[in-house]
Amino acid sequence: MSSKTIFEKIVDREIPARIVHETETTLAFLDAHPLAPGHTLVIPKQPYEHLQDLPPELSADLFETVHELTPIVETAVDADATTIGINNGEAAGQEVPHVHAHIIPRFEGDDSGPIHAIAIDSPDISDEELDEIADAIASE
Repeated sequence: MSSKTIFEKIVDREIPARIVHETETTLAFLDAHPLAPGHTLVIPKQPYEHLQDLPPELSADLFETVHELTPIVETAVDADATTIGINNGEAAGQEVPHVHAHIIPRFEGDDSGPIHAIAIDSPDISDEELDEIADAIASE
């Protein structure tokens, strides 16, 4: 049997966390290594590694919690905006193999940049390639 992730240990109250919200299926707590004041993680209580692994109803619960908490987090830290993100897989920077959404408060002049700043070297994709990618996605 594999060992529990840090998030499973938080859900089971085996290690402390600054829990800010809990539902029957989700848990939200402050990130232990925040990118900004109020940086909050929202997780499903059940351990799923990738977003596509979540059953549809649990995915809906997760995003409902993110939707509910976003303005609350912004107000609590007087943020001007938020960036919402999910690193879905190790290659995307997912450090804990348990689905989690980041609510990251943003402030005027924080110089963190938009989410597009993730891709330092954006690919040069032709119109033909874009059409092929769109068709591949739409056909699934």
